[in-house]
Amino acid sequence: MRLAKVVGNVVSTVKDPSFNGYKLMIVAFLDEPDKRHIAFDAAEAGIGDTVLVTTDGGASNIVLNDDYVVADVVICGVVDHYTLNKEKNSIKM
Repeated sequence: MRLAKVVGNVVSTVKDPSFNGYKLMIVAFLDEPDKRHIAFDAAEAGIGDTVLVTTDGGASNIVLNDDYVVADVVICGVVDHYTLNKEKNSIKM
């Protein structure tokens, strides 16, 4: 699991049929802010949200409740706040 910020969404008129019904978002991991990844959204996240992301294909299938979709990056939670080095970090909405 990794923390990431949702920086955009993906709009696609043509995509693999197994992706139908899934919202795709663009995320930047907090420890790699210059890299972007496309993630399936299982948590109804929005642009600007800090999210919890799984990067394991098997876990992705469990979170999406779909044994057949091929997914490595899935948003599985929206973060309200986190603590690092005993310092609480609030997420600005």
